[in-house]
Amino acid sequence: MKGRTIILDHLQGRETAALVVDGQLDDLLIDAPDVPRPGAIFRAICDRPLKGQGGMMLRLPDGETAFLRQGKGLRPGQPLLVQVTGYASETKAIPVTDRVLFKSRYAIVTPGKPGTNISRQITEDDERDRLTGVIRASFDSDFGLILRSSCAGVGEDEIAEDIEAMLALAEAVTADAEGRDPEALTEGDAPHTVAWREWTRPSEVVTEPGALAASDVIDQIEELRGDAVRLGESVMHVEATRALVAVDVNTGSDTSPAAALKANIAAARALPRALRLRGLGGQIAVDFVSMSKANRKQLEQALRAAFKADAIETSLVGWTTMGLYEMQRKRERLPLSEVLP
Repeated sequence: MKGRTIILDHLQGRETAALVVDGQLDDLLIDAPDVPRPGAIFRAICDRPLKGQGGMMLRLPDGETAFLRQGKGLRPGQPLLVQVTGYASETKAIPVTDRVLFKSRYAIVTPGKPGTNISRQITEDDERDRLTGVIRASFDSDFGLILRSSCAGVGEDEIAEDIEAMLALAEAVTADAEGRDPEALTEGDAPHTVAWREWTRPSEVVTEPGALAASDVIDQIEELRGDAVRLGESVMHVEATRALVAVDVNTGSDTSPAAALKANIAAARALPRALRLRGLGGQIAVDFVSMSKANRKQLEQALRAAFKADAIETSLVGWTTMGLYEMQRKRERLPLSEVLP
């Protein structure tokens, strides 16, 4: 099956979106029960500063707690508008930011950051001029506005409608920022909305109930419960522990002189997808196949290219003295093992 297909369905009663590229599952979004979604906005109440870390613990509704990394100038009892940035690991507070933004398919409205911008990925002068005209005609606010790369070639009316919707939401939420009690102001986008917002390349969209079961995507999801990722003759194992994600690369049946480099580059290219589909983040340690240090530069280039194309923020830290490669990945999703037990 060639091309891109987006399947919007439900698994175990949970809203699910699957992106299939040339027959291979490329991305998977499954709604997690009973936890705040990334992007949800709260009026939080400052609770107590964390001395030595510069952060602030916050109170959320229903007894939940959140952690704001930058708490300078805040005082206990102060109300604060915050947005969830990811999922918390077990026993930890929900990570939030006070840099709240309102993001849709075409527009991002940024309270507190005035000014207008157009995505740098749109490079044609005529197109940038056209979008500048859309901004002038449809945006008049002290808030900031960013037009996303997905605006390229889209009609002015559709973009203007998106801008107006995000601006109205931003104005309504910020007007409710003051209060003595914590309150949930938005829920954050569910998988079907996130798919519409983020998977903007031309795709066939399938919405019939049972579409996942009727395809082989279910089988591919079941394979994700295992840790093995086949890379031709070589294999990569991706295993989540309490402390970190451990990745081990082996050459398998390939005994050629270039086997180590081939397996390592294949693993580098496959790793973002393997982590994305399994919902894994945090600290990651990769045990690549032993090879000469002269080949590390080529492998590092492959890693940078692979993660640059991945939407989830990942910091490539580098090599340890024991020859492991470390990275830090944002926890934007819950592990698949927790979402589909």
